[in-house]
Amino acid sequence: MPTAQQPSTGRRRNPATRAAILATAFDVVAELGYARLTIEKVAARAGVGKQTIYRWWPNKGTLVLDAVLERSVGADESAELPDTGDLEADLAHVLVATVEEFADPAFDRALRGLTAAIIEDPELSEAYRERLDEPMRELKKRRLRRAQEAGQLDPDVDLDLAVDLIFAPVTRRWTERSGDLTPDGARAIVRHALRGLSGAAPSPPRPRRRRTAGPAH
Repeated sequence: MPTAQQPSTGRRRNPATRAAILATAFDVVAELGYARLTIEKVAARAGVGKQTIYRWWPNKGTLVLDAVLERSVGADESAELPDTGDLEADLAHVLVATVEEFADPAFDRALRGLTAAIIEDPELSEAYRERLDEPMRELKKRRLRRAQEAGQLDPDVDLDLAVDLIFAPVTRRWTERSGDLTPDGARAIVRHALRGLSGAAPSPPRPRRRRTAGPAH
């Protein structure tokens, strides 16, 4: 998961202290859940004053967002989706990595707590959208655009819709705890989504057979 550039707070952050705080915040939310996490608990475990945390993060929502982004397997800001020339294999690789991340109990609990907070907090929702959702969507669209340029994807495909068709099913299954949330299931999603986006013209509807009236009773 890529992250956008951190907004400047006007104060220099000590990288080691920042890393310790974020690692501790992740451990606390994974252990206790989002509702029971407090800045005071994180500060005590990290061995820093709570004012140090408040100088860098205004509330626990922004702290947990950064902690989840820091722990995520895709946190490299310069990351691009793989491009081996095999679109299906590349997208499956990304989606399988997502499934494996969701399967990590610590990451699952931290992300579920953050997701619930995002739903309730418009400011946190905006931060999530700016720092994660929109940058990640652009990376996905860039990979699909290259596939269009290579003739592997219909040039008329709406890329935003394509991203939703390919990636949303895994998120929905994780959110609702439903469906096949496995590597094989992720590969099947990619396979069927690309089949639907292949540009093949839909078959014309079959003419309906007129029903004949049966004998009256």
